[in-house]
Amino acid sequence: MQIYLPIAEVSVNAFLLLGLGGIVGVLSGMFGVGGGFLMTPLLFFIGIPPAVAVATEANQIVASSFSGVLAHLKRKTVDLRMGTVLLIGGLVGSALGILLFNYLKSLGQVELLVQLCYVVFLGMIGTLMFIESLNAIRNANKAGGRAVPKRRKHNWVHNLPFKMKFRVSGLYISVIPPLMVGVLVGVLAAIMGVGGGFIMVPAMIYLLGMPTKVVVGTSLFQIIFVTAFTTMLHATTNYTVDVVLAVLLLVGGVIGAQIGTRIGVKMKAEQLRILLAIMVLAVCGKLAFDLLITPSELYSLGTGGHS
Repeated sequence: MQIYLPIAEVSVNAFLLLGLGGIVGVLSGMFGVGGGFLMTPLLFFIGIPPAVAVATEANQIVASSFSGVLAHLKRKTVDLRMGTVLLIGGLVGSALGILLFNYLKSLGQVELLVQLCYVVFLGMIGTLMFIESLNAIRNANKAGGRAVPKRRKHNWVHNLPFKMKFRVSGLYISVIPPLMVGVLVGVLAAIMGVGGGFIMVPAMIYLLGMPTKVVVGTSLFQIIFVTAFTTMLHATTNYTVDVVLAVLLLVGGVIGAQIGTRIGVKMKAEQLRILLAIMVLAVCGKLAFDLLITPSELYSLGTGGHS
C-alpha cells in the first residue's frame, strides 16, 4: 500500500514504515537506545531526504522511548535524579545542535554532515563496545558462567567538585560529567535525529559507573524530553517534520518497545551489549559504503534543505 509523504515529497509503502517502526521499538526496549541511529539511516536507504528523516525520526523516538520507560518504571530501574541532570545538559545541547544544523542547511552541506557524523560515531562506539563485551563474555565463561563482580574503580570523575548522591545508581559523583554527556547527546539529537542512547548508554556504564540494569531506563527517560524538544525546534525552524511519516513510525515503535523490554530483561548484560555493538557496526559499514561509491545523480549532493 503506497502512501504519499507531503513534506518528504516521496511515496513509500505504509507497511514497510510500520515494520521499520516496530523493529526500532524492539531495540529501544531491549537496549535503552532511542533507535534513531538505526532508523534514520534506514529512512535514507528507502529514499527519504536526510533533513526530513532527521527531524521526523526524533518524533518517533519520543513515543518508543516513552513506551519503554513505562515498563522500566514498573521495575524501578530508572534513576530519576541522574536522568534529570542528563536532561538539563541535553536541552542545552539540542538548542546548540539546531543552530549548527540550520547554519549548515543554509550552506547546503547538511546531508553530508549528517552521514559523516553517523559513520564516525557509530564506527568508534561500535568497535569499543564490541571489544569490551567480548572481554566481559570471556571473563564470565572463565568464572564458570557467572560474571566476575568488578570493584568500582575510582577514576578522574570521582575527583571533580559539585558532588551529588544518586541513590538508585548507588553513586556519589560530580554532576559535571553527566551534564557534559547530556550536552553531547543533545547536539547529536539535533544533527543526527537520534536519541543519543548509543553514546549515552556506554558513557553511563563506563564513564559514570552506573549499573547496566539502571542505565537502560534512565537513558530512555532522558531521551524522551530531549528528542521532544528537538522535534519541536525542527518543526518550528526548519518545517521538516513529516506528520504522516511520524505517525506510521510511532504506531510500530510503541508496540515494538513493549516487546523489546520483555526480551531485554531475559538476556544477560554482556549479550545485550555485544548485540548492540554488532548492529551499530553493521549500520556504520553500510553508510560508509554509500558515502564512498559514486552517487547515481552527481548533482544531488550539494542541494540545500528540502522543505
